[in-house]
Amino acid sequence: MGYKSLTECVADLEAHGHLLRIKEEVDPYLEMAAIHLQVYAQQGPALFFEKVKGSPFPAVSNLFGTLERSKFMFRDSLPNVEKLVSLRSDPIKALKNPLKYAGAALTALSALPMKQSLFKSAFKKTTISELPQIVNWPMDGGPFVTMPQVYTEDPDKPGIMNANLGMYRIQLAGNEYIKDAEIGLHYQIHRGIGIHQAKANAKGQPLKVSVFIGGPPSHPLAAVMPLPEGLSEMTFAGALGNRRFRYFYDDEGFCLSADADFVITGTVYPHETKPEGPFGDHLGYYSLTHPFPLMKVHNVYHREDAIWSFTVVGRPPQEDTSFGALIHEITGSALPQEIHGLKEVNAVDAAGVHPLLFAIGSERYTPYLKGRRPQEILTIANHILGKNQLSLAKYLFIAAREDDESLDTHDIEKFLHHILSRIDLKRDLHFYTQTTIDTLDYSGQGLNSGSKVVIAAAGEVLRVLTAELPAGVTIPEPFVEHAMVMPGVLAITAPEYVDARVAGFEIYGLAEHLENQELSGLALIVLCDDAAFTAANINNFVWVTFTRSNPAVDINGVGGAFLSPKHWGCTGPLIIDARKKPHHAPELIMDKEVELNLKRFNL
Repeated sequence: MGYKSLTECVADLEAHGHLLRIKEEVDPYLEMAAIHLQVYAQQGPALFFEKVKGSPFPAVSNLFGTLERSKFMFRDSLPNVEKLVSLRSDPIKALKNPLKYAGAALTALSALPMKQSLFKSAFKKTTISELPQIVNWPMDGGPFVTMPQVYTEDPDKPGIMNANLGMYRIQLAGNEYIKDAEIGLHYQIHRGIGIHQAKANAKGQPLKVSVFIGGPPSHPLAAVMPLPEGLSEMTFAGALGNRRFRYFYDDEGFCLSADADFVITGTVYPHETKPEGPFGDHLGYYSLTHPFPLMKVHNVYHREDAIWSFTVVGRPPQEDTSFGALIHEITGSALPQEIHGLKEVNAVDAAGVHPLLFAIGSERYTPYLKGRRPQEILTIANHILGKNQLSLAKYLFIAAREDDESLDTHDIEKFLHHILSRIDLKRDLHFYTQTTIDTLDYSGQGLNSGSKVVIAAAGEVLRVLTAELPAGVTIPEPFVEHAMVMPGVLAITAPEYVDARVAGFEIYGLAEHLENQELSGLALIVLCDDAAFTAANINNFVWVTFTRSNPAVDINGVGGAFLSPKHWGCTGPLIIDARKKPHHAPELIMDKEVELNLKRFNL
């Protein structure tokens, strides 16, 4: 829909039964987040908070809480936008079928950003402390903007067509920030804003930053879209929203989105940082306090009817899961067009998205050989790990499409069964050590530092996976409790992790004990803090296993682990040490008292 504002969107959702109004005053400290989490878990409606304690502004959340509602908001524009993305990855389609793609071309043309000064009078000024001070989790360092659109322009090529619009969290208060004068920006080094800041630093000049909150729902979605190179987020927002992105510049030269509900303007000076965090993040743990860029606030603008838009970040699934599903609807075919031989790739949401990728590619090398092995899919794997956010992955499982054309990367258990039954553990593990991982992932050696592994499988089934622990297999002390997760995968409760030296002795003892036992039906053993929890469902398994391990450090094996030449392998099942470790960040736990108090809302 071509919503002119967030207010129009809220009214449309309410008229069609997609929105619940909460009229009672709600505390932004933990309570609003707890309500959101409870309603999202029930796949409930969007939430409109009429009275936010301590702020004159109402708030809305869970707009994108279901794929159905997300598609409803863009019901008039999705078909042409999907064609536009497809056309960008393969423009020859327009020449072959001009009538079919005429709408997409018109969509792109009509979506060009529009500069208009008449919107200046629609904005008033406020302060940071007047904004809803929403805190999601008990250990958060302060209130955060969780659905911002952060706008910066290229210092070498100023102007909106070379600008970047991204969604990076903003800390509004707490820590060492001066009240109403300073806020914190958190973003990763490869993002567009990071490139812009690097250029500004090289020139010795401050970077101008505008933070937009609210506006039509096409704007926050455009800020998180993995767009093809050269396609502006502002143009995409216009195409998706059936309404051109309207903007103007204030008297200090900052760009303002004319349709945003709030705009915070400020400057980031070269190499000036302050501690930011902790913050409950999408891996299901806190990201800890670290120095991040400091933004010195110039102005805080708001519309007359401004609505504060927010979301709650935590262990998946959350609202950003629906974001991801909608993005897949729009761009699902784009990545295979960019990576030759790739059929599909899935960043597994249940594992926190970034830690775990599943992929399917073609394996067509040396087809004349009787026994196939991973070759082409290893080349594809390298391409995948060099792509944007996919480069943050730690584990990439990749299968050959020729082995099963029906294989689906979104069916977690079936996909893992396919890989684990075919993998040659002596040959098919490929490690990347001393490399970058997600800034939010604390399983590695330090901030943004860890390892990766590609686990590739192509060819015939090598083992029949068993759904029960093979007869006669015993588990030694101190490893006692165990549970089968799925065929071929065993979870074992291990002693509390002490340090790497002790862990090494423990795992060596376990591997030595198992080496001469009949383990042919097992492919993977996971050491964890609670085998029953890990094995309770497949989502628990992938979350525990792949968020709490660093591949090069925590992968071991049964049966003669070796290096030949400089290639690690083993003959028996893999062992992944997925225990909580002292350097890991704490997991997210909601305040029980706040949860009990939600009964008064009759949700």
